[in-house]
Amino acid sequence: MSEALLEVKNLKKYFHLKKDQTVKSVDDISFYIRKGETFGLVGESGSGKSTLGKTIVGLQAPSSGSILYNNQDFGKLDSKKRKIANKEMQIIFQDPHASLNPRMRVGDIIAEGIDAFKLAKGAERQNRIYELLEKVGLNPTHAKRYPHEFSGGQRQRIGIARALAVQPKFIVADEPISALDVSIQAQVINLLDDLKTQEGLTYLFIAHDLGMVKHISDRIGVMYLGKMMELSDSHELFVHPLHPYTQALLSAIPVANPKAVKRERIVLGGDPPSPVNPPQGCRFSTRCPHAMEICSQASPEWKEVQPNHWTACHLYN
Repeated sequence: MSEALLEVKNLKKYFHLKKDQTVKSVDDISFYIRKGETFGLVGESGSGKSTLGKTIVGLQAPSSGSILYNNQDFGKLDSKKRKIANKEMQIIFQDPHASLNPRMRVGDIIAEGIDAFKLAKGAERQNRIYELLEKVGLNPTHAKRYPHEFSGGQRQRIGIARALAVQPKFIVADEPISALDVSIQAQVINLLDDLKTQEGLTYLFIAHDLGMVKHISDRIGVMYLGKMMELSDSHELFVHPLHPYTQALLSAIPVANPKAVKRERIVLGGDPPSPVNPPQGCRFSTRCPHAMEICSQASPEWKEVQPNHWTACHLYN
């Protein structure tokens, strides 16, 4: 895709365990992210979405497949071009407490990338730290403090400032609000949305809450047990979900006035299967209320059922 900043092609990430067991965390996934958009990625815990994000930014090596950044194969770049790509692709981690070094002052945490890429030093470095703190809604005096002196929401703002320090173009936000109080989540979402416009950023926004993802995402992909189940524009996904798994996730979103909004809750039976021994055929077949015989025998084709609306389901094959 010429318009794409990032393109993932047939990406796989397997983890090999003892006794010849293999966890297929990411299993043959393809999609692209346009420049300047927010691509939401949702699914239950264990669906592989965080592994996918970490593999994209190079924290984990893919088992196979390719990741193209600015039409260049990330895995085939020489050391110089790889360093440039690493600078332009950053990540905001899920846990704002565990992702910050408790022995470092906030200013030095934010400046890690600045120092690593030799972007500034001395007074210029210090001023850059102060600017980043103000940009994320903190005070320059906070640079001298340690992470434990801040609330969870403030620590996540520090993590955002660290990601912005090297002036990236693409950011993976790996469930950046899941560890925060509900009252703080909206503040962080609004901050990320504002920074997207101010800094010209592109996001891969990972979450398990479809309701929250709707407000920030241009397009949304739905993952289940290492596979992509559905992908479409955000509005289209909510108005016309195709895959039974997406329909079940949407039915679980709380509404402000249940009496005014009539919605039938779809309750899925059982727990997600083990990724070590996933079901044959469709991964969702063991919990799907519309499962047919073919669902347990053959994997459904990843198909564009409607313009820009993709799904992998035998109901549409």
